[in-house]
Amino acid sequence: MTKILSLFSALLMLSTTAIAAEIDAANSVITWTGSKVTGSFHTGNITPKTSKITVSNGEVQGGQVIFDMTSLTVTDLEGKKAENFLKHMMSEDFFEVGKFPTASLELSENKGGEMTGQLTVKGKTHPITFAVKQDGGKYVGKATFDRTKFGIVYRSGNFFVDLGDKVINDEVQVEFTIALKDA
Repeated sequence: MTKILSLFSALLMLSTTAIAAEIDAANSVITWTGSKVTGSFHTGNITPKTSKITVSNGEVQGGQVIFDMTSLTVTDLEGKKAENFLKHMMSEDFFEVGKFPTASLELSENKGGEMTGQLTVKGKTHPITFAVKQDGGKYVGKATFDRTKFGIVYRSGNFFVDLGDKVINDEVQVEFTIALKDA
């Protein structure tokens, strides 16, 4: 009986032990959306450079993701328009990728599917909270951040006047479907 209890205890400990995993970039999608006050918008993707995600009982508990800002893409434009748009996104007006080639997300706590952490973009760090849930073998969610908190004020109606329909909304949405390696 003692051996059975010891085996049961060991199995219980294994089932609740947190594991560390990496994002499987080939089977994951991270999509950003930026919009204007007119309702028009642009979308694209970004790829993690490195990651270490802690999972316990099927829930993300914490970790770190370093995003490769040079991997930014645009998915709603083609050809020269896409090329010019990306060049502008990587310039000082937006993400200043030459000076800040990475951004990061430190995940600190998951309370009932609400993840909290610290987002760092252009060397500035601010708290972020977003929902994440397991869907099949992947983790899905949506986060929103205010770009102006990170020094990205280009055509922000909160910083410039008389922009009319050229105002770009401050909120950037990021939707993700993440697959993990070794999870």
